[in-house]
Amino acid sequence: MTDIDLVGEAIAAREGAYAPYSRFAVGAALLDSTGKVWHGCNIENAAYTPGNCAERTAFFKAVSEGVFSFEAIAVVGGPVGEPIGDWCAPCGVCRQVMREFCDPRRFRVVLANSPTVTRGFLLEDLLPMSFGPEDLSSPAQSAEAGA
Repeated sequence: MTDIDLVGEAIAAREGAYAPYSRFAVGAALLDSTGKVWHGCNIENAAYTPGNCAERTAFFKAVSEGVFSFEAIAVVGGPVGEPIGDWCAPCGVCRQVMREFCDPRRFRVVLANSPTVTRGFLLEDLLPMSFGPEDLSSPAQSAEAGA
């Protein structure tokens, strides 16, 4: 799948956004290692913090179905009712969720400000010196280290 194809999927996912408060609709298309695309959109809430970003929606859908291997994600956004027109980079929380499930040296984040103009980044470029699962020791490892 090309970056342009993945962006097209993100634009389609954006149509499902529920953004009555910010009026800013975001779509994400997450490509897993089998070639399947998982769609996500932002879902807002009147209390603000219970809302969810498009990127996390896509990841959580995939992970809840047992998928844990990913290649890339495309993210697009813009005012509700208007076409995408500016870069829409993932927030810090979304970058950390990506880091939980992806190798930051390989996972690609594709942004677009039109259906055909894209910019690609590696996750490690968007989240340098990241903290991931390997930075935590399991209780068994801690016990072995202390023995």
